[in-house]
Order: sequence, then C-alpha cells, then structure tokens
Amino acid sequence: MSTHFRPPNLVLATIGLSLATFMQVLDTTIANVSLPTIAGNLGVSQDQSTWVITSFAVSNAIALPLTGFLTRRFGEVKLFVWATILFSMASFLCGIAQSMGMLIGFRALQGAVAGPMYPITQALLISIYPPAKRSMALALLAMVTVVAPIAGPILGGWITDNYSWPWIFFINVPIGIFASMVVANQMRLREVVTQMPKIDYVGLITLVIGVGALQVVLDKGNDEDWFNSTFIVITSIVSAIAILIFLIWELTDKDPIVDLKLFRHRNFRMGTIALVLAYAAFFAIGLLVPQWLQLNLGYTATWAGLATAPLGVIPVLLTFMVGKYATRFDLRLLTSGAFVVMGVTCFLRSNFYIGIDFEHVALVQLLQGLGVAFFFMPVTTILLSDLQPHEIAAGGGLATFLRTMGASFAASLTTFLWQHRGILHHAHLTEQITPYNPDVQQAIAQTGNSQAAVAVLNQTITLQGLQISFNEVFHMLGWIFLSLIVVIWMAKPPFAAKAGAGGGGH
Repeated sequence: MSTHFRPPNLVLATIGLSLATFMQVLDTTIANVSLPTIAGNLGVSQDQSTWVITSFAVSNAIALPLTGFLTRRFGEVKLFVWATILFSMASFLCGIAQSMGMLIGFRALQGAVAGPMYPITQALLISIYPPAKRSMALALLAMVTVVAPIAGPILGGWITDNYSWPWIFFINVPIGIFASMVVANQMRLREVVTQMPKIDYVGLITLVIGVGALQVVLDKGNDEDWFNSTFIVITSIVSAIAILIFLIWELTDKDPIVDLKLFRHRNFRMGTIALVLAYAAFFAIGLLVPQWLQLNLGYTATWAGLATAPLGVIPVLLTFMVGKYATRFDLRLLTSGAFVVMGVTCFLRSNFYIGIDFEHVALVQLLQGLGVAFFFMPVTTILLSDLQPHEIAAGGGLATFLRTMGASFAASLTTFLWQHRGILHHAHLTEQITPYNPDVQQAIAQTGNSQAAVAVLNQTITLQGLQISFNEVFHMLGWIFLSLIVVIWMAKPPFAAKAGAGGGGH
C-alpha cells in the first residue's frame, strides 16, 4: 500500500468522504419523527412502525465489525464507493416502498451497506492527510458525527410536514451518487492491496444471530415489558449463547472475521471503553431531552428540535481550532475537560423542573456543545494511536460497532429507568392524596367536581413523578461522565506521533 498517496484535490476528496458519512449518520435519526406519518400512510400501528428504526439498527450493527474483513477483501476505496452507491439505491427503494414489510426490508439493506461507511471514511481520511493535518481530518469527521443526528429530526420533520415522507429517503440519492463519483475519481490512482481471506463462517453466523438478537432485545424490550415477555426471554437466551460462541471462536481462530486481538493495544482498549461509555451517556441525553420536552413541557416535535439544536453550535465553530491545535496538548487533558463539561450539564439538568423556560433548556444544550467539541476528536485519536496502518479500518469498525451497541443499551436502559422510576415516584406521591388532605379538599372545592379534580391531580402527579425520575437519571449520567476521566488517564502517550504512523506516515 502506498503510504504517501495524495488525491489530486484534497479538499474535493474530503468533501466527498464527509458528505457520504453525513448522509449515513443523518439517516440513523431522520426517520424518527416521521414514524407516525409513515405508520398512517402504510396502514400499520405505531408499534409496528418502530421496526423502521430497529431493522436499520440491527443490520448496521452486524455490518460494522465486518469492516476489517471487507477491507482486506475489496480494498478501502472500492468498498467505500460501492457501499455509498448501494446506500443510495437502498434509500431510493425505501422511498418507493408500498408496504411496511417492503420498507423494513429496504431499511435493513440500507443499514447493512451503511455499516462500513464511517470506519472506512475514518481510515481514508487518515491515509490521505499528512501526519500534521490528521487531527484536522478527524475533527471534521467528529463535527459530522455531532451535527448530523441533531439535523436529522429537524430536517425529517420539515420534509415530512412540507412534502411527503418518501423524500427523507430520496434526498440521499443525489448526495450518494455525487460522493461516490468524487471519491472514485480522486482515489483512482491509490494503490490497492487486497487479500482473499477465508470466510470464517462460524464467526459470521454467530455474529449475525448474536448481535441481531441483542439489538432486537434492546429495541423492543421496553415495548414488550422486558423479561415478562416470552419473546424477549427467548431472544435474549439465543443472543447470549451466540455471542459466547462468537467470542470464544474469534479469539481462537487463526483468521477471524472480527479481529478481537486489537484489544491487546492499550490505547485502543482504554480509548474504546471511554468512547463507548461516554457516547452511550451522550446518546441517552439526546434521546431523553426531546422526549421530556414533549411529554412534560408539551413542546411540539419542531420546538423540541429547536430547543436541543444549540448543542451543535460550538462543535461547528470550534472544529477547525480543535483540529489544528488539539495535538499540542495532552489529549487526555482535553478529554477530561470535555467529560467535566458534559458531567456539569447533566447535573444542571438534574435541577430542571416542569415550569422551566425555553432559554434555560437551550443554554444548557449550548454549554454541552463545548464538551462535545473536545470529546470525539481526542478520544478517536487516542484509540487509533497505537494501531498499525493495516489495523486502522478494522479498529475503526470495531470501535464504531461497540459505540453503536453502547448507544442501543443506553437508549433502552435510560428510557426504562425514566419510566420505571416515574411510576415509583407516582406511587410515593399518591400516598399523600387522601380525602383528609387540606390541599385535596381545596382542589375539589375549586373545581366543584371530585372526579375532574382527581383526574387533574393524577395527571399532575404523573408529570411530577416523571420529572423527579428525569432528574435522577441525569444525576447518574453526570457521575458516569466524571468517572470516565479515570479511564482516559489509563491511556499512554504518545498519541499524535503514533496516530501519524497509524495512517501510514513513517
């Protein structure tokens, strides 16, 4: 492999790579707000429509750890170009789907071909930039990772309200074709070294079953009341057995489909733990705040999107500064600062109340953006810093896969905790509601209707129970961020110099 390849136009190559990744990350959230419309149009229940999200997540999670294997087989550029073209085609098929079954099938295809796109973009950006500029490339990618999920629901809602839901998929087609053509053209002279690794069928089958079943459990657990559901119990057992076989097999096989031996690198190990847990907590915030705004404060989907959007402002403004100057500092210090800021914003939210105004919510989101700006790039640089050039794509795929699974765990756990603790607090608060309580007597006297008064009181108590629960969850998330500072200091420098080697700089 040529270690010094530079595309004819570095800016154009970067735009092509970033656009494809932006489109792919955007698609993980763009359909979320459109689900009620999609369900209505295709004549299915709201519950069934969530499979539009689940099918994408399942196949995406399965495809991610296969990045290393696919790269060795086809080469990075060919894999990227074909994945982007197939993603555009799958998006078109999603848009013309005539039934929920078709849409779910095409979304699964879209998720599968999207799998390698992010880690390959990471590997290609590192390889085409000179060592001194690599942190800039990673900072740009970090900005895409932050902004796309925020833009997704806002853009998805706007398109669905003003046009029709198929357009949330159709917009990918021109972007995907443009990105794949640009990258194919800019990278056509890049030397390709491919191998014909034997296909590890045991690893592949156990990965598909284990991860697929686990993702279904995490996505559907809350709806099915977790382990009170036979479906969830059976799926969990299948997942546990398959993952156990997968782990044992992959660690002992000579040519595994997923290289778990990458964890022998200390920085990759510690960086990945920090990335997975911090991203899980970050994802939980992104999931809970809009739901809370709509449920507790009565915001519309659009206003909830606007209240959470300030999160992206500082990362966009600081991207190039972080990229240019971050490597002059100890990256563990920057990451620790990021975790402190994100922890503090969680503690601030743990004091939120039902009457809080829009400005307070938006300002805390804005402040969190400062933490996010200093989180992705330094952590990514740390975890890639001690990998060999040929391990970058596989390492990126494995770290992104674990990050995705961490986000799924976080989504299920925090939603469950919020609802479960809300019910518990509701029960505690209702203990105070008796006919002998003067406040209850006053409420009944004011309405003149005991049934109406009880209904209003019950609704108020439900919201207050959810609010207390929301505050507790954020208190916990705050401590998670602070505890991760310990993890990141277990990584060892040098980071920048070796990251330079990681892309093939020596």
